[in-house]
Amino acid sequence: MVFPEYRPRRLRKNSAFRALIRETELSPAQFVYPLFVIPGKNKREEISSMPGVFRVTVDQLEKEGKDCLELGVNSVILFGIPETKDGVGSGAHAKNGIIQTAIRELKRKVPKLLVITDVCLCEYTDHGHCGCLIGDTVDNDSTLEILAKTALSHAEAGADMVAPSDMMDGRVAEIRAVLDENNFESIPIMSYSVKYASAFYGPFRDAADCTPQFGDRRSYQMDPANSREALREATLDVDEGADILIVKPAVAYLDIISRLRDEFDLPIAAYHVSGEYAMIKAAAQNGWIDGDKVMEETLLSIKRAGADIIITYFAKDMARILKNR
Repeated sequence: MVFPEYRPRRLRKNSAFRALIRETELSPAQFVYPLFVIPGKNKREEISSMPGVFRVTVDQLEKEGKDCLELGVNSVILFGIPETKDGVGSGAHAKNGIIQTAIRELKRKVPKLLVITDVCLCEYTDHGHCGCLIGDTVDNDSTLEILAKTALSHAEAGADMVAPSDMMDGRVAEIRAVLDENNFESIPIMSYSVKYASAFYGPFRDAADCTPQFGDRRSYQMDPANSREALREATLDVDEGADILIVKPAVAYLDIISRLRDEFDLPIAAYHVSGEYAMIKAAAQNGWIDGDKVMEETLLSIKRAGADIIITYFAKDMARILKNR
């Protein structure tokens, strides 16, 4: 096909033509909105490094959930900030812990909402790491039992899906086994299969109060330089029983999303993380970019790369635009 016989502009000349051949569409039903839950009552605290995102108390969750459903965003993922922390993150699996209470509240007040829970220890440990310590080393195998207990406690509270984000080896198999042994074989696992040790997580650590008190997470999260390793990590999670695979972050790792899409037939989720969100917000507030247009273009790039699901702080903002359109 060569000019002048083929003219690609023929199919771009008006909005009807452009819509007719559009290859990628965004749907609020495939967005997941993160919620940060804090102790107390009647609190709604804006996160300074994430404009427009709030930490809320359990009594505020009903409104958040109903707002999401009204916009067509049917799914949320919960992150909890407990009142107290300890060395082994025992609050993560407490029967009346912050997340367990939040799950029950949402399932009681907004039953149609799909409630996903983050399964990790970093918000619950006083050292800020995602697992138990032996000395200054995060010990993989002793952490697995606590992660599985946490996932089970979420299922018992009514969670629809659990999402382990710790990056401990073998945790998907451990969680799957414990859920199945306790008659929760229908609860799916959305695994953070490919989670990089990224500099884009800074605002999240402000929100979840989970900055490591020493060292970093490079001994368990992935090296940003590696892509073949991502396939090995994802393969392990598939073999262990994961139902959905997450790539995190999203925009800086579109190539990884694409590689997983080509390699696996499971649904792929991408976590459009706090730093990626904050950069767009900051540039828009300074008048350097059109925030709404850059938001949409960014989310389209994630979907175009192969993600079926997008976990994003823009979920409600983008859904409003799509609804009004």
